Formats: sequence, C-alpha cells, structure tokens
Amino acid sequence: MPLSPYISFAGNCADAIAYYHQTLGAELLYKINFGEMPKSAQDSEDGCPSGMTFPDTAIAHANVRIAGSDIMMSDAIASGNANYSGFTLVLDTQNVEEGKRWFDNLAAKGQIEMDWQETFWAHGFGKVTDQYGVPWMINVVKQPQPTE
Repeated sequence: MPLSPYISFAGNCADAIAYYHQTLGAELLYKINFGEMPKSAQDSEDGCPSGMTFPDTAIAHANVRIAGSDIMMSDAIASGNANYSGFTLVLDTQNVEEGKRWFDNLAAKGQIEMDWQETFWAHGFGKVTDQYGVPWMINVVKQPQPTE
C-alpha cells in the first residue's frame, strides 16, 4: 500500500494545483470543492468539514500525480497561513535535465536552500522551498557501478 502526503493549503489549493501542473507536470486525478459535497455531509455532526466552514469554491479534496507519485491536498486550513515543517517532499529522476528543470521551476518563485549541484550521491541535487512554503529536494541519484 503506497504512502501519500496530504498537504493543506490556506485557501490557495487551486492555485497550487495549477502551479504544480505548470512547474512539475502534475496531473490532476480528482478534485471536489466544498460546494460540490452532499449538503447532508456538510451539515451532519460527523461529516466533513467537522464544524469548520469554507467557501463553496474551496477545495475539499484533490489528488495530483507528480512523477508517478500521488499527493493529496485541500484548502483545509480555514484561516491564516499554512506552516510546513518537519518534512520535505523528494522528487527523484534519472534525468539530470528534468531534475534541473524541476528545481529551476520551483525556485523561480520560491527560496533556494541548497543550490543545484553534483554531489557524491547524485548527478544533480538541490533543495528549494516553493512559493507556497512547501519544502522540496530534487535528486538525480547516481546509479551504483557494477564491480568487476
């Protein structure tokens, strides 16, 4: 069973989906807005969003696929700014040009934490926090060389 991160945005999830589509080639697999949810689920005590109120256009749940992995997301933070700490999303590729493109795209409106560079373990590696505050590592792992 795969493990998928779930990222909560503060009212800008739709923008983030479009951003990840443009910068990383993300594919939107599923999306439902709070206004599209059954009214009985919104009004029930045990339904979603559990007493919190959101605009009908806010995203209740979305699933995107980036580089073969699913990331779920929503506008689940009712107010304030999202604060992401204690985790980093890692994108691995075997293609240096693809990795560099992902890094540059995320860095364009984000903040670089470690410049793109070759390391002892990777043909290319860099750390960046995107414009939404989500931390990323882009990694082009060196493949083990066969021993003789």
